[in-house]
Amino acid sequence: MDYISTRGQAAALDFEGVTLAGLASDGGLYLPREWPRFSTQQIAAMAGLPYAELAVQVMQPFVQGSLSGGELRALCKAAYGRFSHHGVTPLVQLDEGNWLLELFHGPTLAFKDVALQLLGQLFERFLADKDTHLTIVGATSGDTGSAAIDAVAGREKIDIFMLHPDGRVSDVQRRQMTTVLAPNVHNIAIAGSFDDAQAMVKRMFNDRDFADRFSLSAVNSINWARLMAQVVYYFAAALQLGAPHRKVAFSVPTGNFGDVFAGYVAAQMGLPIARLLVATNVNDILHRALSTGDYSAGTVTPTAAPSMDIQVSSNFERLLFDLEGRDGDKTRARMHGFESSKAMQIDAPMLERAAAIFASASVDPDDMALAIRHAHHCAGHLIDPHTAIGLSAAHRLRKDGGLAPDIPCVTLATAHPAKFRDAVERATGQRPRLPTRMGDLFERQERFDRLANDYESVRSYIADRATPRRG
Repeated sequence: MDYISTRGQAAALDFEGVTLAGLASDGGLYLPREWPRFSTQQIAAMAGLPYAELAVQVMQPFVQGSLSGGELRALCKAAYGRFSHHGVTPLVQLDEGNWLLELFHGPTLAFKDVALQLLGQLFERFLADKDTHLTIVGATSGDTGSAAIDAVAGREKIDIFMLHPDGRVSDVQRRQMTTVLAPNVHNIAIAGSFDDAQAMVKRMFNDRDFADRFSLSAVNSINWARLMAQVVYYFAAALQLGAPHRKVAFSVPTGNFGDVFAGYVAAQMGLPIARLLVATNVNDILHRALSTGDYSAGTVTPTAAPSMDIQVSSNFERLLFDLEGRDGDKTRARMHGFESSKAMQIDAPMLERAAAIFASASVDPDDMALAIRHAHHCAGHLIDPHTAIGLSAAHRLRKDGGLAPDIPCVTLATAHPAKFRDAVERATGQRPRLPTRMGDLFERQERFDRLANDYESVRSYIADRATPRRG
């Protein structure tokens, strides 16, 4: 399996190469040259497999040439052995038509663990026989940072520099990052938004003077290996609900489009997905793009769902590339235009192709709170604000006739409610507790540095602390 850039100018790489590189050298994102596809019989044969074994079956086509089946199996068992639930991503029923896919049973209580625990294993495996020291630079709107730090803290040959928007993540999210005192972990709070932080990270990868000095890699969902690992739980949920002989819909709270794009990949592989519902908060660039073709960045509005407070969704480029017939020249021109103007119009034929599988909704704070209360009062479940946005969108899709009554809808429960205690308590009167293994989080020492929203300052900070490329 080899991988090509959405912008058509970077050299094709194998799976090991794209995992270590993260972003393509031309500024694009890597995708498989073509989608592998399973037959109905092959999907049916996956039913009942333990999660780690299902992961091997789903991901094996993507790693061919870089990992054997036995190597991948060992990495998956190590990654998912740290989850507190033996099912890894258990499915729970809310009512007759709605289900929650609980993705928060990993070490940092968020869906990012499903991919990043594996990515940490992959980094260590691929670096073991190389004289290379990896410098990971990432931006987080809340959960990626803690999950990535947990996955690589203390590992040899890796340093991680994680940027987060100062004051715009929850106290639990911040402390999960800043109380990890391993010497290879560096936390940076910038005086800006997540979009500002993400733009800095992309700029560093494209800054040849900087990038040539260090072996840079990414843990954000721009890294293909992260998306690949997330494809697995779509198969896991759908198989439990009758796939491949029954279609299933998914409602996905998303800001950066990575989690829902993993569902798109699952559909390209043959999983019978009736609908992928893109659920946004009031920072609704994705909803506007898919419903009207207006992909224009506005000002980020801080909300109680901070991981979705995004106006530039990096992974949307991957979908545009596919919708545009995988024409790298067209995608490169389109993205360069967006990067200079922060605006893009998506033409009608592309929108029509997207509408074959995607629907979208924007959920305001009142409807978010109503969904939290509904899950608690009607089903006895506490859910976090991001999950509530997905659930509210699912209810709306069903009510508006966008989903047949006999098709189950799975909302991705992306974070443990205790990560957003204040918002959950306001909606339900119940203050969710952190699991026992994290009970002392607020007693732990924090360590992080605050920097201005200035590229040169952040660049210099990292350059002074990172290990230069050898040779």
